[in-house]
Amino acid sequence: MSIIARQNTTRTLLPSAPPVHRVRPGRLVTLRAFVALTKPRIIELLLVTTVPTMILAHRFSGRQGLPSLGLVVITLLGGTLAAGGANTLNCYLDRDIDALMRRTAHRPLVSGAVTPRAALGFGIGLSVSSTALMALMVNNLSAVLTAIAIGYYVIGYTWLLKRRTPTNIVWGGAAGCMPVLIGWSAVTGSLSWVAAALFAVIFFWTPPHYWPLALRFREDYAAAAVPMLPVVAQPAVVAARTVVYSWLMVASSLAVWPLGRMGLLYGLSALAVGGWFLLEAHRLQRRVHCGQDPQPMRLFHGSISYLSVLFLALALDPLLPLGW
Repeated sequence: MSIIARQNTTRTLLPSAPPVHRVRPGRLVTLRAFVALTKPRIIELLLVTTVPTMILAHRFSGRQGLPSLGLVVITLLGGTLAAGGANTLNCYLDRDIDALMRRTAHRPLVSGAVTPRAALGFGIGLSVSSTALMALMVNNLSAVLTAIAIGYYVIGYTWLLKRRTPTNIVWGGAAGCMPVLIGWSAVTGSLSWVAAALFAVIFFWTPPHYWPLALRFREDYAAAAVPMLPVVAQPAVVAARTVVYSWLMVASSLAVWPLGRMGLLYGLSALAVGGWFLLEAHRLQRRVHCGQDPQPMRLFHGSISYLSVLFLALALDPLLPLGW
């Protein structure tokens, strides 16, 4: 048999390869666009506060060990759906001003990757699903708090406050505090002064976190006619208020120490990262007074690290025998 004949015979004996099903590039782009509408980075930051709160609530209620893994997973899933739905509806309502700002000009509704009608349906679907999930799988209080968080962020902040008052982020930031209340209620079925103190930490953290970003992108907000504080006030005023809210934030974090019956790990961590945050806030103020570049993004990025470290200590402290 010739070599060519043997090769042809071999080909007929080999099984044909199964067809490869590939996702069309267009579908991948669309999927990424819908994910981008939910603002995953913001969701990550919100969830960072939920699990430590649930661990503290479990121990504070007199139980040993950790909260049920199933409860934690369902609560995180509900929180992810809620935050994703609220962020999507935020993008839907803000699509006109997003087109005017360089920082947001790439968002899917501005680029046309997603239609407004599709985004609206997607945001409503996620929001309804999150509330229903919390009601069916967690408890009614957590479901009510989830619905309040979505409604407050979409209607209270995005629709009513953002374009009308320079204190928009102060009051609108309350929506970002809701995950600690939801996490606490998911474990205990109620709320407490400890949960309120944690709420206050994030409430006072929001302006020092967001105002530096708004200071950096002041021209963007001005072009979109959004009255963020750095647009309507001098940098010295912004810096001074940032310092005030930073002190209130640190005071609230220290109030959690006795209220939550926390140990040395949390207390020392709160003192350490709180002291560092105050130094950074005063540094920004000093540079503004000296006419130097305030380097606001340094405090913006540092605020994320602060919250992450503080809530990591909150999660670990109940697990260690370092109490009072």
